[in-house]
Amino acid sequence: MGQVTVIGPEHRPHQQEAWDNQERFNILAWHRRAGKTVYAIKWLIKHTLRCDKPRPRGAYLAPLFRQSKAVAWQYVKDYCRVIPGVKFNESELRAIFPTGAEIQLLGANEPDGLRGLYLDAVVADEMADWAPRAWTEVIRPALADRKGKALLIGTVKGRANLFYDYYNQAQDKPNWYRQLLTVEDTDVIPAEELEQIRLDMDPMEYNQEMMCDWDSGVKGSFYGEVMTDAEKNRVGAVPHDEQLQVDTSWDLGMADSTVIWCWQTIGSEIRAIEVLEFQNTGFAEIVRELRARPYNYRNHYLPHDAKVRELGTGQSRVEILRGLGLHPTVVKNLTVQDGIQATRAMLSRCWFDREKCFRGIEALKTYRADYNDERQVFNKTPLHTWESHFADAVRYYAVGQPKTDTWGELDYSDMNRAVI
Repeated sequence: MGQVTVIGPEHRPHQQEAWDNQERFNILAWHRRAGKTVYAIKWLIKHTLRCDKPRPRGAYLAPLFRQSKAVAWQYVKDYCRVIPGVKFNESELRAIFPTGAEIQLLGANEPDGLRGLYLDAVVADEMADWAPRAWTEVIRPALADRKGKALLIGTVKGRANLFYDYYNQAQDKPNWYRQLLTVEDTDVIPAEELEQIRLDMDPMEYNQEMMCDWDSGVKGSFYGEVMTDAEKNRVGAVPHDEQLQVDTSWDLGMADSTVIWCWQTIGSEIRAIEVLEFQNTGFAEIVRELRARPYNYRNHYLPHDAKVRELGTGQSRVEILRGLGLHPTVVKNLTVQDGIQATRAMLSRCWFDREKCFRGIEALKTYRADYNDERQVFNKTPLHTWESHFADAVRYYAVGQPKTDTWGELDYSDMNRAVI
């Protein structure tokens, strides 16, 4: 299409630095209000319309479709209006150009619905909240045959997610550019306003949103406080004890992942020795993987809906697992809120193996409530992200335990634990 003029504000110095140093793959961890979305839309328009492939296609993906619409759609329309002949499809959030090029806004929460796409340019927004396979199984392959470009942007949210993984790896990978900017690295927010923000925000929230602290807690986290305490006192080397039986608790995924925690208990102490995650894996293979471990299993805790029979097979998942030789226990059907309360009580007694439970620990730290943008409050219901599978599997174990409603806090101050 040749030279394309894109309207919009001029680049700020930090944006210009990223613009001038672009590679095929780019990852920008910028503080809140640093101008990520504006930069990303201008980047997307440029690399879609200047692509020399037939019928170029660009895409902007937020974790949810409604997020893409709320955050980016107006920018796409504003910046593309100057292009003669452009048309906008409001229902599909698609900009269609007279050359045959297209830009579309999508959500990453249903990866299977994105299969079959080819992409010449893609923006992955708030990638820390993506289901990992949306990128690895769908979006990254969609760039392959046309050697498409990618821009990964977001705010940091812990270390157990693809955004951190790719930022961490980008330093040593060819064709990658990375940039991390805290509020102290830009002049976006005036000093007096920044000081007021610091006073108004929770310190952990400020460190995450403004200082890009990978280890800071997440606002709205259900278990942030108790997991912060666990991180300080009860996360380390927690080996499997051959003298103790092992319980498992499952979150059964269909299109999503299946997560299984492995637990051992001694008295009132609970030890998380391993967490397993399976993608698109049948029960037979999962059971083989469990039996390959040197564990003497006791109970396998499943959610209450595991008893429901599927129309296709006529069998419930409980029946399928029984046919494979397991004897699962279906937990009682508590509300999610009651289950979260039981989980908080249980987590205060849990020890975690840092290496084998790393991803699960990070998930519990960042598992959080859904935010109501209109009312500006957190809902009581959890946000369904990749963390949900890990947190739900823990919740089923908490609900399955007979004494969760009477457990109180334990004092570990006088204990000298060799396992840490």
